[in-house]
Amino acid sequence: MSNDNNTASVPASQHAREIAEGRRFEFGDNWRHFLAHVDDERITEAVGSLQSMLGVATLEGKSFLDIGSGSGLFSLAARLLGANVHSFDFDPASVACTRELRRRYREHDAGWKIEEGSVLDRDYIESLGRFDVVYSWGVLHHTGNMRAAIDNAMSRVKPDGVFFIALYNDEGFISRYWLAVKRLYNRVPWTQWPLRLVYAPYFVGLGLIVNRLRYRGGKRSRRGMTLWYDMIDWLGGYPFEVVSPAKMNDHAVKRGFELINSCYTGFGMGCNEYVYRRTASGA
Repeated sequence: MSNDNNTASVPASQHAREIAEGRRFEFGDNWRHFLAHVDDERITEAVGSLQSMLGVATLEGKSFLDIGSGSGLFSLAARLLGANVHSFDFDPASVACTRELRRRYREHDAGWKIEEGSVLDRDYIESLGRFDVVYSWGVLHHTGNMRAAIDNAMSRVKPDGVFFIALYNDEGFISRYWLAVKRLYNRVPWTQWPLRLVYAPYFVGLGLIVNRLRYRGGKRSRRGMTLWYDMIDWLGGYPFEVVSPAKMNDHAVKRGFELINSCYTGFGMGCNEYVYRRTASGA
């Protein structure tokens, strides 16, 4: 494997410029704080989430591409399930988080490669080859060009391989409302703490109720995240695009994919999860 200290992306200066101009949220900074909460229990939850949605007990012998690795938690989960993992992220701080998680749990692991890269960089994407599993949870709608990001990600799936993504649900007017909040959060930095305080009772309070009901039902958090950092990610997550399940599924079918598993929010906000298999005709 090549040295994963290399940067194979759109120049880091572009990322910094977009942050400075209020056109992008500092996802990596949020993930850096989240790393303090990563423990064996959260890792187990992440592993279980992959097993449940992919319908597998193991990924032994499979190749796994994590597009927008963030904290690195799900890259680690895939590696623990036996996959050879390639992680990349557009945000240098997210790349650093993923490398830190590898240092903690899989130091010197040759089966886990980590790079800085952009899913919108077609040359970089094509250089990666194809994978048995392409994974991108809650990322492609933050690129600024979701359609191109989806198509580029799909192109990395092997014939009969699996594409597991999560994208924000289209709620019409409500989605436009949240777009305005996210723009404000990023373009006027002094509003960030007031917005957190205004929305914390709703996000954290409601989340605590939902989690308590899940625990009573014998279920745990499905993705190992924390309510506070999920809230910050939601309020700040910009760029921001949405898509309905009907439009996403139609787009996938036209590109040679069949839906094999899903989890929809219904009429609620948040991400719809899709697991597609690439058919022979889509190879």
